[in-house]
Amino acid sequence: QVQLVESGGGLVHAGESLTLSCVGSGFTLEFYEIGWIRVAPGEAREGMSCISGSGRAVYAGSVEGRFTTYRDKDRVYLKLNNLRPEDTAVYYCTATCPPGFATGEPSLVLEVSGQGTRVAVSS
Repeated sequence: QVQLVESGGGLVHAGESLTLSCVGSGFTLEFYEIGWIRVAPGEAREGMSCISGSGRAVYAGSVEGRFTTYRDKDRVYLKLNNLRPEDTAVYYCTATCPPGFATGEPSLVLEVSGQGTRVAVSS
């Protein structure tokens, strides 16, 4: 079964950090660009980042400098630093870059995302 599974979310205070993890099954993760998106309560989905198979990363302006995505052979990570209450959302990884993101590197594309991991930031 082809799927992505996110983990690492939780409840934190403003200013703290979390590291989210994304692991794939049923396909070879390293051949795909991996994107992160989030859906805040009552809001539309928002692209956060995308990382190519070689590790080139691009970010949304709203999180650049605070969020960092990186990967190893089996997982892709999203490090969330200096969290703010407005970062509260369910975070998903996808096996393609979010709309509007491009790493400039070729990649296979797979239309699959996980069940999400919830991040809640208190002030």
